[in-house]
Amino acid sequence: MTLDAITLSVIQAALQQTCDEMDLTFSRAAFSPVIAEANDRSDGIYSAVDGALIAQGSQGLPVFVGVMQHSTKTIIEMIADRRVLPPEPGDIYVVNDPYLGGTHLMDVRFAMPVWRAGKIFCWLSNTGHWPDIGGAVPGGFSASATAVEQEGLRLPPVKLFKKGAMDPEIYAIICSNIRVADQRIGDIRAQAAALHVGQHRLFQILDRYGDDTVTAAIAELRRRAAEQMRAHIASLPDGIYRSKAFVDSDGVVDAPLTIALSIAKAGDTLTFDFAGSSAPCAGPMNSVLATTLSSVYLAMRHIFPDVPISAGAFEPLIVKRPEGTFLDARYPRPVSGCAAEVSQRIAEAVFAAMVQAAPDKVTAAPAGSSGNFALGGNDPARGRDYVMYQISGGGYGGNSSHDGLSNGCSTIGISKSPPVEIMEQAYPVLYRHYALREGSGGAGKQRGGFGLAYEIELLRGAARASFVMDHGRTGPQGALGGRDGMVNSVTVFRDGAAHVPPHLSKEQDIPLKSGDRVSVGTPGGGGYGDPMERDPDLVLRDVRLGYYIREQAADMFGVVIGNDGVDAEATAHLRRR
Repeated sequence: MTLDAITLSVIQAALQQTCDEMDLTFSRAAFSPVIAEANDRSDGIYSAVDGALIAQGSQGLPVFVGVMQHSTKTIIEMIADRRVLPPEPGDIYVVNDPYLGGTHLMDVRFAMPVWRAGKIFCWLSNTGHWPDIGGAVPGGFSASATAVEQEGLRLPPVKLFKKGAMDPEIYAIICSNIRVADQRIGDIRAQAAALHVGQHRLFQILDRYGDDTVTAAIAELRRRAAEQMRAHIASLPDGIYRSKAFVDSDGVVDAPLTIALSIAKAGDTLTFDFAGSSAPCAGPMNSVLATTLSSVYLAMRHIFPDVPISAGAFEPLIVKRPEGTFLDARYPRPVSGCAAEVSQRIAEAVFAAMVQAAPDKVTAAPAGSSGNFALGGNDPARGRDYVMYQISGGGYGGNSSHDGLSNGCSTIGISKSPPVEIMEQAYPVLYRHYALREGSGGAGKQRGGFGLAYEIELLRGAARASFVMDHGRTGPQGALGGRDGMVNSVTVFRDGAAHVPPHLSKEQDIPLKSGDRVSVGTPGGGGYGDPMERDPDLVLRDVRLGYYIREQAADMFGVVIGNDGVDAEATAHLRRR
């Protein structure tokens, strides 16, 4: 079937709008601040044949791009093998098993087949981060877990909704294994409602243009996405580009993990090889294959954002399975840090390699941590338990023409920190401080953006705090002569004494009581280019805005600032030195 350009463009926009509306419905209807305010969720449309991505919401987490493609494919295969009951109209499957095309256990996926004329036309799927899924610690971020069972409830694909009605037995099993279970019904209903809204909008598109026309448009959009990605890759010089990135530790063994990457560019394809990366680790910083693949895909999306998002965009990207490394986790390896932290180290490795091939398109490393901080306890004033999940932004890396963005969202998503006012209303905490982390941006011709500094005080009751963060040992990498951004920092104040986690950015089950405080400083982005080439007037501006102090201007940029502004002679002398 031949489609004219206007019809193709309209159908493409309609599919995108369908996913965007699913995202919006999910957030507006959800109860948990991590979904309703932070938007830690994503929605998409997937092929009925192989689960391949057709469209995904522009406001959904990029890391779920490849993950939901793999989980949908797995469900289709398990149905064909009769390991999962076959679908009927109105059925919705729930799954969070990391080894079946997932991330960590807190990311719970729903999948619903869309029926037309007695056949499945496509699948709609979404993922939401539930604030708790059981396990050893509130929030699921067990920093020292050594098996996935310690991280929470693991669900294979099962029908949570059957013929449109929620199965009370499956729901009871879920609620019996998680904390603050009475609040989950709001998130579950919101997640299902998003899929039904998507189905309604999709039916409108199909009724207007016809199933055959829409099917042809989907195939053509996939072909064009692959063609456009190949064209971008073909413009790069052939060669092999290598890089390394490091995870602070696995939370159990206090030693860094290495991500070793080589990217072979030949013609219009890129081949990613992680051979030489660290072996599977004891703690929860293992990455399942679906997350590893999705991390590569999202990194390339950052580099070539104009390529329409569909499975076709991934076809020229060949990722060798990293068998025998911590980037290909197998049961029962713990994985709570894979989606939020290891995925960002993988993306950082891709950036560090690709900046050599495309310096005008790739940034220095961003903060690369979601700042996972979970606090669980009992609020005596309200007479109920709670689980609070705080995510936080950091600095982006500088690039060839601009400084890095300050306090941007994580590399893997569009999730933002929930508003302070919402968190203080929902939980017994007080934010004593919440501001940019001055001085954290890495020096460069274009400096890195600044991270976030905040401090939370527990107002009443007792609680337990857990952290799974990263970049506490080494900061985000600078590029092409730029310096690294400032490292992550966590300090817990109990009875007036300061406690720094032995693993710097990871620890679990820290007991807190009223008056205790947690102080966090997130990483700044890496600098881009030689700091000694930065315009002294820009350094002066940053000092006047309070981003750096004068001593940092001299040490990091070689710029001497006096009472009247830049001392040009002293600056020239210092830079020559």
